[in-house]
Amino acid sequence: MNYHTNDIPLPILGITAHSGTGKTTLLKQLIPLLRQQHNIRIGLIKHTHHNIDVDTPGKDSYELRKAGAAQTLVASQKRWALMTETPELPELDLQYLASQFDKESLDLILVEGFKQEPIPKIALYRNGLGQAVDDILDPYVIAIASDITLSTSHLQLDINQPGQIAIFIAEWLYTQWISSCIAAARE
Repeated sequence: MNYHTNDIPLPILGITAHSGTGKTTLLKQLIPLLRQQHNIRIGLIKHTHHNIDVDTPGKDSYELRKAGAAQTLVASQKRWALMTETPELPELDLQYLASQFDKESLDLILVEGFKQEPIPKIALYRNGLGQAVDDILDPYVIAIASDITLSTSHLQLDINQPGQIAIFIAEWLYTQWISSCIAAARE
């Protein structure tokens, strides 16, 4: 099902947790499930605290970008990537980054990191990591995926059952889509 039209904003859902909980591992399982079982086209924004360089030193595109190009787009028949230099930005803006996606080819943007952002989130919690579950909860958490039953009013999912989490995300996305359609019809 195509959950997105140009008139409706692209939904964003965060996956948040303490480091080492398994955000990337879970996303690597969720993305194919959402795509194959629910026909949801996924975009992904991953926040890192490290400097990144997706280009290879010695390659023409790397050398031209290092020569001072503010933006470098590398393209082949199978994929393209746009690299943008942003040294003047004081901090990353999630909404700006999300706006860079091609809305025509996506139904949902999943976000790993950006835990302070006011977006709907699934919080991940694993017992035995020495972290308090309350540290990952904020008013935007819509569910908790954990390996134990927690004493909380939040909807709980099993972190070890990515299929269950994918169903939850698909149902959540569908409700977001219906709500957005109703809101757009009222305008």
